[in-house]
Amino acid sequence: MSDSATVSVEDVRRVAELASLELTSEEEVRMLRDLNAILGHVSQLNELDTSAVEPMAQVSEVIGESQPQEALRPDEVRPCLDRSRVMASAPETDGTFFKVPKVIER
Repeated sequence: MSDSATVSVEDVRRVAELASLELTSEEEVRMLRDLNAILGHVSQLNELDTSAVEPMAQVSEVIGESQPQEALRPDEVRPCLDRSRVMASAPETDGTFFKVPKVIER
């Protein structure tokens, strides 16, 4: 593995704060290890010579070439679920939307 950027415990804590995650000290250690492993793998990928590889904007182009009919269904308008039937099975609704408890406190 080559030299690569590494994540510090402070970085993990900052990302957790931005994501509104409360991590235990054990979870911070595990996250630190996992993020540094990911950066190590990305560093290995950066060592590959991709100069002869054409840039690709859509994966579907490649899928369509190898499996023209099976990979993608036709893009067609189909009937959707009936709102009143869906709302009838919801625990709480205003008739148009599902009502859910607030989960983010800021």
